[in-house]
Amino acid sequence: MPGIHIIDLEAAINYWRHRNPSADGVSLAPEVRALAGIYARMALAHQDSADEADFSPEAMHAWHAWYDTTADTPCIAICSTSQGDEECKGCGRTFEEVQHWLSMSPVEKRITWRRITRQATAWRFGRYADRALEKK
Repeated sequence: MPGIHIIDLEAAINYWRHRNPSADGVSLAPEVRALAGIYARMALAHQDSADEADFSPEAMHAWHAWYDTTADTPCIAICSTSQGDEECKGCGRTFEEVQHWLSMSPVEKRITWRRITRQATAWRFGRYADRALEKK
């Protein structure tokens, strides 16, 4: 069963390391400690994802706090599913994902984000991403 991917877990750990750095260079912030325990178990088991049920309440809270800083939707306001495509050319989500996005859990959304990022075929990863970089 897909769950929280190790890349998202690393991003959450780094978010908290930056937000609440170690005062002495050794101690970990409580949020980092909670997430690092999950990360260590995943590494030892050679897993690339963890079920959210395996997260302690502290780890889940820390992960959700990081999640709240991420973009909610991959939409670039060019939706080809409204034209009948099964997969949107703009963002890469399936018709069902677009239709049910608001009712999806944060973990389900991150699973979708991971898939469309790995595929990198949607316009958001090509011509529109290039334009965004030009404006900076």
